[in-house]
Amino acid sequence: MHILLETDRLTLRAVTEADTDDLLALDNDPAVTRFINGGRPTTREEIRTCTLPRFLHDYPGLGTRGYWAAQEREAGAFLGWFAFRPLAEHSPAEVELGYRLRREAWGRGYATEGSRALIRKGFTDLGVRRVTANTMTVNAKSRRVMEKCGLTFLRHFTEEWPEEIEGSEHGDVEYALTRAEWERGAGTGAGS
Repeated sequence: MHILLETDRLTLRAVTEADTDDLLALDNDPAVTRFINGGRPTTREEIRTCTLPRFLHDYPGLGTRGYWAAQEREAGAFLGWFAFRPLAEHSPAEVELGYRLRREAWGRGYATEGSRALIRKGFTDLGVRRVTANTMTVNAKSRRVMEKCGLTFLRHFTEEWPEEIEGSEHGDVEYALTRAEWERGAGTGAGS
């Protein structure tokens, strides 16, 4: 099992096909996918043909994968996943941060802990120069995680989505953090 990093409470490891049932359960909790697809259920076939190939993909420019299974470090329980994938296949310069955690893991600081660790790894070991993250404008909890990690609000934008989701009429937001800002502490101590 390839482990990317460990924190005090988390292990971020490579996703495997053995994670199919956990990924299916995660994507079939309507509260978890509310801001993704409006809470629509996901099929095992979608996990097998869409999710797993994306999660098992290696990015040459980063020298690693872009998606990581998150589990409790002590008990080993599956908590969800984190994305830290380059925007350009062959360049580590700019990566997109994302996360999706089981409802039982919400409000415990896991999203912030895992995101900060990925940002640190990206800036210190992987050659990343800029981290971005997007969410729906109305997703206040995800926006708060981004802010706690030192990312700052850049812009509000609207995109055409294949299906309308409650709150999508308010558009999306983009946050970002550069390595230089992180090294200065970005006002949060994230770089120290």
